Amino acid sequence: MHKTKRKIFEKSIELFANKGYEATSIEEITSVVGIAKGTLYYHFESKEEIYNFLITEGMNLLKNSIEIKTAKLKNSIDKIKAIILIQIKVSVKYEGFVRLLLSEMWGNEKRNIICKNCIKDYIKIIENIVQEGLDKKEINGGNSTTIAYGIFGVICSCLISNQNARETINIQELYKEFSEYIVKGLK
Repeated sequence: MHKTKRKIFEKSIELFANKGYEATSIEEITSVVGIAKGTLYYHFESKEEIYNFLITEGMNLLKNSIEIKTAKLKNSIDKIKAIILIQIKVSVKYEGFVRLLLSEMWGNEKRNIICKNCIKDYIKIIENIVQEGLDKKEINGGNSTTIAYGIFGVICSCLISNQNARETINIQELYKEFSEYIVKGLK
């Protein structure tokens, strides 16, 4: 990603996450990023395009990390553990992105639908791994879709709860707790 686009990505996430899409203006984005409007418009045509870029790039980061990590693993339980660790790391590092994604998934505006579809695409990755585990009898039983949504939801909700309490998050400790809890339920 281009240096200026990266800066726009990182700063805009926080603005949108803290203020919401509607309350964030192009002027605020250029001010926080430290660039002229012309520079911003060189990279993006509108606020909506910036927002769409944030969501798709953030989800691509998460999905690519998972695909790289899980490709090396044979057992579905190990793949799910890898997903848990990556989702925790991305959620902690890009807290604003997760808050933005989850807050904007409600509604029927174009941006809401983009968020819903990105989440569905991500959960489909988890669902496929769960189904693989069910097929190989590595996972005890259940509905792969429900299990996948459960894994995603449990991690997101606990991280948001911890971050709202402003607790320092120990990634390895949290990973250990989540992976034991989730894997125990799958076996």
